[in-house]
Amino acid sequence: MPAAPELISPRSPRVSAARRLARRNFRSKDRLFLAEGPQAVREAAVYGKGTLVELFATLDAAERYADIIGKARAAGARVHLADEDVVADISTTVTPQGLVGICRFLDTPFEDILKARPRLVAVLANVRDPGNAGTVLRCADAAGAEAVVLTDASVDLYNPKAVRASVGSLFHLPVAVGVPVEEAVAGLRDAGVRILAADGAGPDDLDDELDKGTMGGPTAWVFGNEAWGLPEETRALTDAVVRVPIHGKAESLNLATAAAVCLYTSARAQRASGGCRSVTES
Repeated sequence: MPAAPELISPRSPRVSAARRLARRNFRSKDRLFLAEGPQAVREAAVYGKGTLVELFATLDAAERYADIIGKARAAGARVHLADEDVVADISTTVTPQGLVGICRFLDTPFEDILKARPRLVAVLANVRDPGNAGTVLRCADAAGAEAVVLTDASVDLYNPKAVRASVGSLFHLPVAVGVPVEEAVAGLRDAGVRILAADGAGPDDLDDELDKGTMGGPTAWVFGNEAWGLPEETRALTDAVVRVPIHGKAESLNLATAAAVCLYTSARAQRASGGCRSVTES
């Protein structure tokens, strides 16, 4: 590792500017957000030149994650070494991991997502909990979805808890934000995507949909608020309202678990014989 620069002062304007990004109004004003921990910082560094703007690291973390420090510098980020209390002051976690990055916003215009003709999309409608939003984003990434859409009534994509819960997936696939649910559904349908609402009280069973062979085409899943689900006016916009079957005695599934089941069911169907993925990839 190169010779260490001086530790940044806790009174530095850079530290103050980083600290205020915990608040949404400053994130929106500066179009910058915090990425905490080695996984998120690593993904930010390799996402594209200029995404990772600055990195604050403790001496211990700089030594332990020397490869990430190198990637950050190669990406053009300014690296600041800091005492643990300085990094802890910037961090929004109870137990900081010693690395906090400042990144530029990277959401994608909804029109660009439609132009790419996506085959699997997660739409978050009225999802207010940042941990749920980040976890669904991670599930969508793992299932191979091409995009995620957050409606205008959903949580801020760059909320620190949402960023942490995505575990780096925020940097892996296009995400559109602030799209009215009516516009999201209409645009995806015009792009040839079937719209399914995930709802525990839905009349259509996920297993039945899979058995009928209706899951192989381009699909967008609309997920609602965990506490009260999807409003009737949103359900009415979709092509079908589908429930994940409960075969045991559990009352229900939480949002992230239900999203994982739905997205993976679509991914499997699309990769099966006759599904749109096998046709495209053959």
